[in-house]
Amino acid sequence: MSNVNTGTPGTAVVTGASAGIGKVYADRLAARGYDLLLLARRADRLQAIGADLRSRYPVRVESLAADLATPGGLALAVQKLTADPSIAVLVNNAGASRVGSLAQTTSEQLSAMVALNVTALSTLTLAVLSGFQERDSGTIINIGSMVGFAPTAFVPIYGPTKAYILNFTQVLQQQLADTGIRVQLVAPSATVSEGWDVAGYSLSNLDPAIVMSTEDCVDAALRGLDMGELITLPSLQDDSLLRNFETASGALFEAAFLTGQPAARYGLSR
Repeated sequence: MSNVNTGTPGTAVVTGASAGIGKVYADRLAARGYDLLLLARRADRLQAIGADLRSRYPVRVESLAADLATPGGLALAVQKLTADPSIAVLVNNAGASRVGSLAQTTSEQLSAMVALNVTALSTLTLAVLSGFQERDSGTIINIGSMVGFAPTAFVPIYGPTKAYILNFTQVLQQQLADTGIRVQLVAPSATVSEGWDVAGYSLSNLDPAIVMSTEDCVDAALRGLDMGELITLPSLQDDSLLRNFETASGALFEAAFLTGQPAARYGLSR
């Protein structure tokens, strides 16, 4: 996809763009002047969304129907992304969840969640990274979750995959700290999405007071990006809690990594 609008900021790729957070990202990025490449499994929804966006914004919208949880779908997406030098933003939003105990999770469900939440996100990031590095510009937005910050029993696979996204994004931020490439983690809490029903849990079971609208979530996330936040928690009022978390995790790593001796509490002195 080449830029057809002179002076546009480039193309934004949004995965999981057929509904929820991805759909709102597509709208907001089109409003900012980006051409769009929308990825999701449902071609009919992508076509309808594309037609709507083209009717409201002077941007080019292309869609690619692909199941990123499958090797073939992911390969198709990688081929598309690596061939497009206009890509300036990648929103890794596609994801899948399953509510229930680990024993209730099938091996097929486990594999599909890891393939989509971990493998596809990482692979698509690699697909755009070399081009971003050549141009020393670009933005990667990884959609994580608050359940990636602490073990959460009712999402035994989804939560750990989101913890991976947290760690992966932070490592990428470290490696690209002195470049013109921006990398942001967005970690929503309970947010309106079809994903709840797909995961086997009705959003109506939650207190409406703790559920954020999809629009508010994305608007806060983009405001956080504009502010230079590396990690954006749209619903976190006291951001010192995040700073404390980062400080504590760094201190723990240093305290445990910088010694080769067993801790005194184990009584293994030689």
